[in-house]
Amino acid sequence: MGAAKLVAVGDNCLDAFLNRDLLTVGGNALNVAVQWHRAGWNARYFGAVGDDREGDILLAEIAAAGLDPRDVERRPGDTAVTLLRDNDGDRTFLLEAFGIGAHYEPSPERYAAVREADWVHLGTNASPALVQRLIGDGVRFSIDLSTSPFAFPIAGTPLVFASGGDPGEAPPERLLAALREAGAERAVVTCGAAGAYYDDGHAIRHVAAEPVEVVDTCGAGDSFIAVFVAALEIERLPPDEALAKAAHAASQTCTYLGGFPQTPRPVPDWLPVKYAAAITAE
Repeated sequence: MGAAKLVAVGDNCLDAFLNRDLLTVGGNALNVAVQWHRAGWNARYFGAVGDDREGDILLAEIAAAGLDPRDVERRPGDTAVTLLRDNDGDRTFLLEAFGIGAHYEPSPERYAAVREADWVHLGTNASPALVQRLIGDGVRFSIDLSTSPFAFPIAGTPLVFASGGDPGEAPPERLLAALREAGAERAVVTCGAAGAYYDDGHAIRHVAAEPVEVVDTCGAGDSFIAVFVAALEIERLPPDEALAKAAHAASQTCTYLGGFPQTPRPVPDWLPVKYAAAITAE
């Protein structure tokens, strides 16, 4: 398993649960890389943090998760921060500040490693220019389009992930069709408790979500992506088996706080002060 080279590129953030006084580390690309590493794959994470105290915390947690913090670029500016309130596993967002990591593009030496990877995953708020570069270079990759699936051209993208709503109100087949019409070769729409749908261009497959005692839904979709990509593209499992493994991984992520197992920190006193305006507005 470890021989394959997997690289996740893009977002990271600090998640501050203000009403619980808990701070965790996450971000789609970072969560995917950590879950790959935990599963025994040869995984790297490329992203950027700011030259602030938030960046210090992120780099420390990246190292604790087993990834190399030297792969992360330190740039002038603010590290991404999400302020939220958590009520029985459901999150209310007060602020999403994407910081220096938004539209991240790796340095030349890091991009050389990206080109040599067996699979690359781009997190949310990816650089449209990077997407086109990967397509042009023939890199095998996926991208999390989250809830803004048509923010930029995706024609020629090998695999896209998007978030869907209640299937009764917004049929996932409609979003899958739109993603395919936009040029995505294959598409996955995750619908939380309603499971996930996969369109490979020939058929649409559905996998149900596994019921669990939910602690936090943060990162469940990221775990789904990590396991589905590895199972389908590296292990070469049949799509239905890959979907089942991914659904199980997503359900297990809902049983702990954060996008991957970690020891939450208390929210430092200086963080609410830095973002006092956003908190006061809420």
